[in-house]
Amino acid sequence: MRLQMQAIHFDADPKLLTFIQQKLDKLDTFYDRITSGEVFLKLDRNDNTKLHTKLLEVKLYVPGGTMFVREQGTTFEEATDLAIDTLKMQVKKFKNKRNNARAPKSLDGLSEDNGVVVLAEDIEE
Repeated sequence: MRLQMQAIHFDADPKLLTFIQQKLDKLDTFYDRITSGEVFLKLDRNDNTKLHTKLLEVKLYVPGGTMFVREQGTTFEEATDLAIDTLKMQVKKFKNKRNNARAPKSLDGLSEDNGVVVLAEDIEE
């Protein structure tokens, strides 16, 4: 999957970018039609404390839709792990919706026997 990563108002360590890329590549095991994605890394400064909260936003593009997640944590690695868990659920849900939309619907009054559709009124009991 092709990812575009942007660190906003700071320079991200290449090790961090590699970590995020490897984690997001694992989503291909759940749905292999993910075409590309965007990752935004931000530092959210709280006025009350000197600590920076790390904010990670991920947008994935798939045929027929997009998936988006925003997570925050004390480190970017923690935020990435939280985002991956959320994206796994979104990818599985999206895939199930796609598969259910493609599956043939059974009609009331029809039964299927060895690939042949038989009307319920033609079945002798």
